[in-house]
Amino acid sequence: MKYGYFDDLNKEYVIETPRTPLPWINYLGTNGFFSLISNTSGGYCFYKDAKHRRILRYRYNNIPADNGGRYFYINDNGDCWTPSYMPMKKELDFYECRHGMGYTKITGERNGVRVEQTAFVPVDDNCEIHRIKVTNTSGEAKNINLFSFVEFGTLRTICLTISVTSIRARWKLTAALYTIKQNTVREETITLSIQ
Repeated sequence: MKYGYFDDLNKEYVIETPRTPLPWINYLGTNGFFSLISNTSGGYCFYKDAKHRRILRYRYNNIPADNGGRYFYINDNGDCWTPSYMPMKKELDFYECRHGMGYTKITGERNGVRVEQTAFVPVDDNCEIHRIKVTNTSGEAKNINLFSFVEFGTLRTICLTISVTSIRARWKLTAALYTIKQNTVREETITLSIQ
């Protein structure tokens, strides 16, 4: 079965179905901040050390596979779904994932609502940014609610202190990570930005 193809012009791998045999991962990152995102928005991110400074939870070698990640939910007058297919697994009228150099773009459409999620790690900052574009393609007025979910790493590895700040249309979620190693506590601050 064919799951996708290489788009040589845009230098992307295009996945045309969310039902791949295993999660197809794109690696995003800079010198200190790294992110792995699958074709269904699963994955995790970490700061400098994947074992001890993981920010998001993800069990890629476990059952159920590819359930941790950053998910955006659409509520279209009671019809709740995710444009990335996971974790709700609602049928989509259109699905496409484009893994490019330094970004991933996942597009899902259902009942005349098209949602495009672009994820990337900026070169000059230790964060992951998601750009969400919602388009009404139905030709009729709609009342759409967008909400998100992210599961942070295990408390065995890190303890999180979270504060949320709104500046114009940009939300910043700042997590202070405390790593306990040989009875010493080190604090480092990582900023996750959701646009």
